[in-house]
Amino acid sequence: MKTNCILTETDRMILNSYKNLLKGLADYLGPGYELILHNLESYDKSVIAIANGHYTGRKVGAPITNMALNILKDIEDNTCGDNITYFTTNKDNKPMKSTTITIRGEENKIIGLLCINFYLDVPFSSILDSFASRSPQTPETETVNEEFFEDSHELITHLVNTTKEKVMNDSSIMSVNKNKVIISILHEKGVFDFKDSIQFVADILNISQNTVYLHLRNLN
Repeated sequence: MKTNCILTETDRMILNSYKNLLKGLADYLGPGYELILHNLESYDKSVIAIANGHYTGRKVGAPITNMALNILKDIEDNTCGDNITYFTTNKDNKPMKSTTITIRGEENKIIGLLCINFYLDVPFSSILDSFASRSPQTPETETVNEEFFEDSHELITHLVNTTKEKVMNDSSIMSVNKNKVIISILHEKGVFDFKDSIQFVADILNISQNTVYLHLRNLN
């Protein structure tokens, strides 16, 4: 890739979507990681998003690095894949484990790079703190109970049964309205966005498919 590329509106939308990815990764991985998003439309000001840029002193608007240019050359010459991981040091001679991942846009052209640098001299206690539940650095983080399922039917069964149990044990809801409330809650949870979910929910609740449709129509 010897010259800057020309991006389409779709290319820019793809790159901009990576800004949220970068932000989420930085929040998850913690302070030991520097993450950089490059737009290859301009090598002079390629950095369009960065997290923990204090490690290298870079900010939005910083230029592309010599290493990134070398990686692009290797990709052009088909000597490596769409990502490369390597060990290096920054200008302060701090050791890093780095990875550079290419981002492709329309017509499969490379439009950007996502670079991640892990600083190997970061205290291990700091790394543990970033992953610990309710750590001092992230007091807003809560421990939640996330269930994992092998298929959508297992997930829907779980949601229906837990919702049914909650509604059936709520004495403030009249018996005649129990199924209506269950359908309403399942609708809010997005259960009916799954394929064939209406019939499946009807079978679990032992009601007709038409009854489920009726409650859903009333919600709209």
